[in-house]
Amino acid sequence: MQVGVFAKTFPGSEPAGVLAAVRDAGFAITQFNLACVGLPSMPDAVPDDAIRAIAAASDSSGVALVALSGTYNMAHPDRAVRDDGLRRLGVVIDAAAALSIPLVTLCTGTRNEDDQWAHHPDNADPSAWADMASEMEKALDLAERHGVDLGIEPEQANIVTSAGDAMRLIAEMGSKRLRIVLDPANLFEQASTEQARAIVAAAVERTAGHVAMAHAKDRFADGRFATAGRGVVDFPDFVASLKASGFDGPLVTHGLSAEEAPGVARFLKGLV
Repeated sequence: MQVGVFAKTFPGSEPAGVLAAVRDAGFAITQFNLACVGLPSMPDAVPDDAIRAIAAASDSSGVALVALSGTYNMAHPDRAVRDDGLRRLGVVIDAAAALSIPLVTLCTGTRNEDDQWAHHPDNADPSAWADMASEMEKALDLAERHGVDLGIEPEQANIVTSAGDAMRLIAEMGSKRLRIVLDPANLFEQASTEQARAIVAAAVERTAGHVAMAHAKDRFADGRFATAGRGVVDFPDFVASLKASGFDGPLVTHGLSAEEAPGVARFLKGLV
């Protein structure tokens, strides 16, 4: 298991500088975002020179690119917005394939029109799941053609909220390209340490064999997000559970400042 970090943790729009900062903070891998090359995260196009600059930065820094962010609101109530997001996802998948990045991360979306990470009461309506699943089928067609996996993350504000939801979607899609990104802090909103440990352990067991990447973010007991190791998530138990499930993929932290990154790198590397 290798420890990594979101590239966007570090400021800058030149990939050489961003990936050097990732390396200097103690990380060997990263989840990349096209904002780190001066583009929108979901751009209309990725120029060839941007692809070359990212590849060169990865080579020179020694930081491997294990995932690329490709999030748009897959359950937006306006189909035109979903269509535009899917088009941009195709651009991101193209870029991932060109860079030999194995995984593109998604957002299963929300009926909230303004924020793809914000809950909406209509998320529980069957039509929200149906719209998201329709988007996922189209996204998987793009992924299959490019040999790239897609990662869905159970997230309380989105359509896929739990390990059970994620496994349901994988079963419905019937594609080995659909994988799970498991972030322990996104599996609950408020919990004690004991409650969080039980929820996370059950999710790891439920998703065993389907997790492409784990995230390392934390929560305080009152629900606020926290830097890994400072909240109620029992990270030693989380890592041990992942290992016991057979997971040996990337463990990528986010939700932290650049200044906190070296300490979190040491903390996580001490667990893996």
